[in-house]
Amino acid sequence: MSSDETPNVPAARNSREAVREKAQQVQAQQSRARIMRRIIIGLVAIVAVGSIGAAVAYAVSSSMSKPMLSPAGMTGDGVTVTDVTMAAGTGTTPSPEATASEAGTTASPTPDPTETVAQSTEIHVYVDYLSAGASQFEQANARQLAGWIGEGAVTVTYHPVALLTASSNGTKYSLRAASAAACVATYSPDQFYDYNHELLTDQPAIDSNGRTDVQLADLAVAVGVGDAKKVRSCIEGQDFVTWAKDATARALEGPLPGSKDLKLNNEALIVVGGKAYVGAMDDPAEFSQFVLTTASDEYYGATQPTPTPTPVVTENATTAPAS
Repeated sequence: MSSDETPNVPAARNSREAVREKAQQVQAQQSRARIMRRIIIGLVAIVAVGSIGAAVAYAVSSSMSKPMLSPAGMTGDGVTVTDVTMAAGTGTTPSPEATASEAGTTASPTPDPTETVAQSTEIHVYVDYLSAGASQFEQANARQLAGWIGEGAVTVTYHPVALLTASSNGTKYSLRAASAAACVATYSPDQFYDYNHELLTDQPAIDSNGRTDVQLADLAVAVGVGDAKKVRSCIEGQDFVTWAKDATARALEGPLPGSKDLKLNNEALIVVGGKAYVGAMDDPAEFSQFVLTTASDEYYGATQPTPTPTPVVTENATTAPAS
């Protein structure tokens, strides 16, 4: 007996073919998806490698195109101060007699600075702007150094160095401060003495962060530098950091300018007439005596008359007959 309500069910073969066809379609879609993923990954890798290569090439070309910057107006990595307009420092300028009295010695005669300006004594001051000794020396002797410079009795050259770079919590303050001083020396040399003085007398504590580059630039503006925009750009850009590092290395290797064999062995080293000062950094009278003695030795050594040779009588010389 037949029934008209028999469901229209596909044959088993047709069902299997449909499933197989559907599976093939899914597999094809998956294959296409895998291929697309591989293509996308490959493109991303190519773009990434290209970007890295471009970045490396740019960095190399930038480093090659950017010249090694060196400060201007320096001799032997130092700034010679020829004019001082500020009465800086807490030290006084003792007279030779007073200095000798304090030292318990007799004052040596010294040349008149106005007569010996061409032979003025050279003083080289090596300063690390984080050095307590350098700060003590500046505070004690700035006033008398300014007086001697004004009289033409000495030439004073400041050498920024960076021996305490590791003593500022990783900020490399000594190096950055030396670079900042070089920026002022290059673009506003008339204000170098003031800037150097402020860096030393208003000094951050060792093992502190020190001033930021912006604060170093602000200080330069505060002392009245000319072309403040250029000075600020130089300081904040750390233009002379490499120079400061190299200048310190040269000073450590020696010989120091004005000396025969001296090398930098201290973050606060003073060289007078080629001789290292080993006295107290905070005693202006002791330093004054050292400078005056050195100047006296230089002056009288240079003007010592040449002795007249004594005639030599030979054995064959004849004696004139007595009259």
